[in-house]
Amino acid sequence: MRSGMSPGMPARPGADAKTVGMADRPKRAGPPADGGREGTGTAVLTRTRTRKPNLYRVLLLNDDYTPMEFVVHVLERFFNKDRAEATRIMMHVHQNGVGECGVFTYEVAETKVTLVMDLARKHMHPLQCVMEKK
Repeated sequence: MRSGMSPGMPARPGADAKTVGMADRPKRAGPPADGGREGTGTAVLTRTRTRKPNLYRVLLLNDDYTPMEFVVHVLERFFNKDRAEATRIMMHVHQNGVGECGVFTYEVAETKVTLVMDLARKHMHPLQCVMEKK
């Protein structure tokens, strides 16, 4: 027997213990894992459930100093309202203290609030625009 070989291993010409290949290993008894059919197996499907994004209402708050025409301009520019719809919303804000400009996803609502507030500050108006979860 050669050195480095285990006692139960048959000696092969040209092979030593370090170069034992797949053919030299004992075969497992039993049926093949795929039931004897090649190329078959169990496919695992993962389903990802998508949710609708949360929506947020963008609201204008009434104050006694911002001109009505400026509010109409804001509604036309940032919320794509026509003159009649912008005037109706502005009057609703004026009479009720708060009015909805639109409903958007979080990022869009946040951007619109920031744009309105920046324009109001630029023109030195105290107009407040906020967002709330619908």
